[in-house]
Amino acid sequence: MATIRKRGEFQWEAQVRRKGYPPQSKTFNTRADADLWAATTESEMGRGVFIDRSDAERNTIGEIIDRFTSEFAPYHYKPREDGKEAWRFQCDHLKNALGKFSLAALDQKLVAQYRDKRLCAVGDSTVRKELFMLSKILKFAETECAIVLPRGNPVEKIRKPSESKSRDRRLIEEEWEGLVAECRKSRNTYLWPAVQLAVETGMRQGELLGLSWRNVDKKRSIAFLKDTKNGEERAVPLSPAALAVLNTLPVSIRGKVIPVERMTLFHAFRAACARAKIEDFTWHDLRHEALSRLAERGDMTVLELAAVSGHKTLQMLKRYTHLQAENLAAKLAVNPR
Repeated sequence: MATIRKRGEFQWEAQVRRKGYPPQSKTFNTRADADLWAATTESEMGRGVFIDRSDAERNTIGEIIDRFTSEFAPYHYKPREDGKEAWRFQCDHLKNALGKFSLAALDQKLVAQYRDKRLCAVGDSTVRKELFMLSKILKFAETECAIVLPRGNPVEKIRKPSESKSRDRRLIEEEWEGLVAECRKSRNTYLWPAVQLAVETGMRQGELLGLSWRNVDKKRSIAFLKDTKNGEERAVPLSPAALAVLNTLPVSIRGKVIPVERMTLFHAFRAACARAKIEDFTWHDLRHEALSRLAERGDMTVLELAAVSGHKTLQMLKRYTHLQAENLAAKLAVNPR
């Protein structure tokens, strides 16, 4: 049964009570709005389709993002030494753009508008990751905050940007020689050793900068990675060239093999590329170079390549298998039956 009563000079409060449902109430500026809401609520309860929107109406997306970043994210994402985790930037962008809206107001149209506007500023991959983060935040609101989303999860219903193709940038011989020369001349004395180790081991930048001397076993030619991207420990074989580089490095007081900050290395590498007139080449491309060289050897199986790279699925290594096939074809051409 619905009850409408006046509150003060300018507001009306509607209350609906029905067996099997918790009492519902809402305040409006006009009697007509209060009557309409009460009638709609009674009708939905009578048809068994009523959804309690009160929590979703009271909580903004910004408030839920704040709870997500304080209660959930720090315990489910690996921290970075510089505190610049990707999820923090994603949450900041989402909060700035959508934070003022209530959870009840978030619909497919609003999310699609956010997607299209962001695509004008950043790439498909960035927007795709931000949308998945928004979806995760909404699931957090449902499961951890017990907030019913009256419109469901709108992110699941809209078109997402296509997944970016894997980069396939490799340096030609002249470019590599130029990069080597500029890295050697860099004021950052750790740049050239870091580049060499990246190409010889296939480690990600974060893995290389996180590698401690205590986790390097020169006798067994193995480096043990404790903090990897996929969360699993990995043993990386060290080539003779990698061992030779390690033998030139002083043991750091900090205990790190490459005791420099991520951004320091980033700027030094970018400057070296600029001086060598190398365009469109990133630090992560060194990892691609390393794995390509291993695949081109022709004496490693895909499983062995995965053990070195740390890829969880063989599908992620598919782009390297054609290199092995080309190598085998070349061998068959040299030694025909």
